[in-house]
Amino acid sequence: MARVTLADVAAAAGVSAATASHVLRARGDREGTIRVSAETGERVSRIARELGYVPSAAARGLVRGGPDRIAIMVPNLRQPYFAKMAETLILALEERGLHTTLRLSYDAAAERDAVLGRSTTDVAGMIVCPHFLSAELLDGQTPPFPVVQVGGAPTDGIDCVVMGEYDGALAAARHLLDLGRRRIAYVADPWLASREGPRHRAYLDAHGERGLSPDPRLAIQGADWDRRETGLEAMVGLLRTGIPFDAVMCVNDAVAVGAMRAAALAGLRIPEDVAFTGFDATEEAAFTTPPLTSVDPGVHEMAQQAVEMLARRLDGSAEPAGRESAPPSLVIRSSSVG
Repeated sequence: MARVTLADVAAAAGVSAATASHVLRARGDREGTIRVSAETGERVSRIARELGYVPSAAARGLVRGGPDRIAIMVPNLRQPYFAKMAETLILALEERGLHTTLRLSYDAAAERDAVLGRSTTDVAGMIVCPHFLSAELLDGQTPPFPVVQVGGAPTDGIDCVVMGEYDGALAAARHLLDLGRRRIAYVADPWLASREGPRHRAYLDAHGERGLSPDPRLAIQGADWDRRETGLEAMVGLLRTGIPFDAVMCVNDAVAVGAMRAAALAGLRIPEDVAFTGFDATEEAAFTTPPLTSVDPGVHEMAQQAVEMLARRLDGSAEPAGRESAPPSLVIRSSSVG
């Protein structure tokens, strides 16, 4: 039997969810902008009892700052983006009085079991930065607690904060083209052989806007997407082909750090001989030599949106799965402009 939600109580009592929450929330004060008559308050309370409504512990925590626990799951912590996102989420949840537990989705089964509550029985909700999550992976099963996804392709039935991957990558590609670069390598996307992701699509579309067709030999597939070694290996391989290039658009900052290292070891001047861009605007990007131009996806904004979405679910919202997004921005540094 499905858990009775705050929205169910509000609908039965003929009031808004905000009014029902005001009446039923754990703390006893009735201050604020909502004014509820004694008759309405008694009706909401009676219907809540009749329906068997039980406020979630996490929802009470969001109101009074209780010690409730939320799981944060990321694929790994070696990728600077995920470390930064995890830290930002932890701090944002702490501001609401919520404790956190950090989990790693080292494979698809681990991610699925966490989202479905099999390995996360100690939490009231979850925010996941997915690597494997999809409707196919869940196979029609529903998480037993509120789940919010940050980044990745949206999953049916789950709230999602969508990263502006396409728009951010488009800004990076346009930037390089605006600088007069015409032999732009795309490094190093592990999914090139199987599907066209939003960052690669943006790379192609930016060229198409100018009536250009990028050399397909300059699109380099990587062994993975989260290691500096991937960028180094991809760049060494590209240099060995002898194919000319004057810019490198990297799939993320970690790859860019490795690629820039290989270019420098080969004697290439950055940006005079080859310009570089990354993606994620990690702290590391500001300390490369030279500092790396990178797309800032808005980690702080995405984290805040995710916490707000989770808060609504924990407070009983039964609305269809929502979509939020944060606008990306290009942080221009001297890896692309001297």
